[in-house]
Amino acid sequence: MASTVSAAMASRSSTWYLPYSLGITFAAMTLFEHRRKELASKVAPLSTRMRPRRLDEIVGQEHILGPGKVLRGCIEGDRVPSMILWGPPGSGKTTLARVIADATKSYFETISAVTSGVADIRKIVELGKERLGAEGRRTILFVDEIHRFNRGQQDALLPHVEEGTLTLIGATTENPSFEVVGPLLSRCRVFTLHALSDADADVLINRALSDVEHGLGSLNASIDREARALLIRIANGDARIALDALDLALAATPPGPDGKRTVGLSTMEDALQRHARYDRAGDLHFDTISAFIKSIRASDPDAALYWLARMVDAGEDPMFIARRLVISAAEDVGLADPGALAIAVACQQGVHLIGWPEARILMAHTTVYLASAPKSNASYAALGRAMGDVAGTRNDPVPLHLRNPVTGLMRAMGYGKDYKYAHDFPGGFVEMENLPENLRGHRYYYPTDHGREAAIRERLRAWWGEKYGGEAPVERPP
Repeated sequence: MASTVSAAMASRSSTWYLPYSLGITFAAMTLFEHRRKELASKVAPLSTRMRPRRLDEIVGQEHILGPGKVLRGCIEGDRVPSMILWGPPGSGKTTLARVIADATKSYFETISAVTSGVADIRKIVELGKERLGAEGRRTILFVDEIHRFNRGQQDALLPHVEEGTLTLIGATTENPSFEVVGPLLSRCRVFTLHALSDADADVLINRALSDVEHGLGSLNASIDREARALLIRIANGDARIALDALDLALAATPPGPDGKRTVGLSTMEDALQRHARYDRAGDLHFDTISAFIKSIRASDPDAALYWLARMVDAGEDPMFIARRLVISAAEDVGLADPGALAIAVACQQGVHLIGWPEARILMAHTTVYLASAPKSNASYAALGRAMGDVAGTRNDPVPLHLRNPVTGLMRAMGYGKDYKYAHDFPGGFVEMENLPENLRGHRYYYPTDHGREAAIRERLRAWWGEKYGGEAPVERPP
């Protein structure tokens, strides 16, 4: 009898007592989680509180979200592909991913490539499979800073994106062509987001000041014209900087006698401090140095100095700038001004010796010199043509007359025979064939008539005659 009662109690325990206790625990956890989210929403930064929740609330990005655009059609038609969102900080990549998840009634899982790994991906994949099978609902996996995933971590996403278990939305500030592996990139659409315009930033500021529920509307706040202009300029298209700096400035602004808070210029300056978006390891680093060198090549000293100033202001490695000046002197100025290379090398050595901040004087001097100098890439282009022949023709032996007859056997084989020593002839020049037989008559160097290279052109014509006549073919060096 006792055993029967014990069995019944055991049965009863297994059918209702254990689930009941777990239910209490689960209810408590749900209550605490709800309370945590409620508190977090109140203390979260303004940029998080003001995050758009619907597609029509997103400001900017009309080129991909405007009426008739592909991405908008995919969202509204609930046929969202896996994608990579590429854009600068504060352009709305995370916001757009969340809006997509809400609009398509999908589960939204988010991980950061900085703190997550393959194990986290596997857990989300298993949950995604269960949801798809049990409820027919898809899972959107948002990977923030996907460029920080290594190849193995990116490869772990491939089969699940391919099968449709997950819809991947990756966000990156870096060029996905370089930072996302080819197989994953081929399975995703890349959508480029732009930094917000000044008008867009102005809209966001007004929205935050008037929103009572999520923004600053209950503070009876405003911002004066000069402070607003500064905020928009320093934010530089980054919504996060604009809103969070506004929040900080208002927190430091006491209400006046009328109960209103008005942020002035000095308070905004203090709140903004300094926000540099220049990343010495990111796209802006490469884009800026590219603009710098291309401005020198375009003989525009003012533009070159501006891009130099941007790098100096951001604390760019001075040796990186100096090395690029040396390259530009050889590649872009070339033999039109042979002294340019000497000046650039002297600059590089001086920067190495002196360092910041005085090194910027040397770099400004060299930048103006190179930008103002006559330009020729003829020698660099000549190397490209020669490299083309090396790659595309038979590598014939060095002609015998150009070889050194180091031993008697070599001399007997004809090494050095009929070689003409240039210094034995008037003017230090003698006409002689110096290319392999299969390349005789090939020409690589076409000197320009720019700067000092014009004299080189005339000298070569005087020595070689018509071989150095004519103009260079129109082509870019490699």
